[in-house]
Amino acid sequence: MIREGGCLCGAVRFKAEGEPLNVRVCHCRICQKAMGSPYFARAQFDQKMLTVGGDTGRYASSENIDRVFCKTCGTRLFSWRRNGTLAGVGLATFDDRNAFAPTEHIWVSEKLAWVKLDDGLRQYQGTIPA
Repeated sequence: MIREGGCLCGAVRFKAEGEPLNVRVCHCRICQKAMGSPYFARAQFDQKMLTVGGDTGRYASSENIDRVFCKTCGTRLFSWRRNGTLAGVGLATFDDRNAFAPTEHIWVSEKLAWVKLDDGLRQYQGTIPA
């Protein structure tokens, strides 16, 4: 299966092949700041399964992750592992924004106080235990 998506202005387009490795909502403070939102809802793919076209920019938001965005409109598209393994794709950037539904919440210890998690999904205080 191939699913496509892109940024607000259409200057950046991407294709994701296959099924995501996981679909999670991250509530960590870095995602909050990077996304300008209470959380980052994303589908994680192997980077080899993603094809990205268009002029993107990168910002190193941590030692391990770059945030990838459209240089024209600023849409934040991906959290991209710098070691070449995984990428988180923002769920709302897919053309079919309902293509994937989250199955878990991570970093709920850092969620905003007014965010209510009553969706019945599994919650982790930090990252997923190994």
